[in-house]
Amino acid sequence: MQQKIIWQQGSKNPENGNNFATIQQWWASLHDQKIMWRQRLLPQTEDVSALDWEPQRFDEVFKIQMPQIRGITLYWRKPDANQERSTTPRKLELDKSKGQLYIYPQSQKELVIRVSTPELIYQKLELKNPQWQGTNVGENYILTLRDEQQKLEVKITLSPANLDQLKAQLPE
Repeated sequence: MQQKIIWQQGSKNPENGNNFATIQQWWASLHDQKIMWRQRLLPQTEDVSALDWEPQRFDEVFKIQMPQIRGITLYWRKPDANQERSTTPRKLELDKSKGQLYIYPQSQKELVIRVSTPELIYQKLELKNPQWQGTNVGENYILTLRDEQQKLEVKITLSPANLDQLKAQLPE
């Protein structure tokens, strides 16, 4: 499953439009959530993993209001502020597993902005009537769920105590 979703202005990547739509939905989903806004100078390699993302003096934490994308520009408001803020990116990189969006502004090519949620975000999967198979491996029980339509397979290893708990919660 792809974790990093990249949109780049002018890219010929056939997934560029879909990636932008995914990022747009994620950005809008932040409404009224507490976010961490951090800006750093980019290294020559543009490798953001090499940057120090520990809190610094000018970093901000606030509840973002009305985040939306119009055209390719990201818009938002801070609480109790009448003025809408915006930035137009040349590149966006969304790391869904960590709940982090890296914004590379057009106007400041040496800068990267990381917007993230402070809470731990779990990736959620919904499987409707999946195929399933259960097997014993040693003292554990392995439950395998498959969703052919989504091409997903989930393996769950249950200890004897967890298996008993699951059995107790299932309706007769």
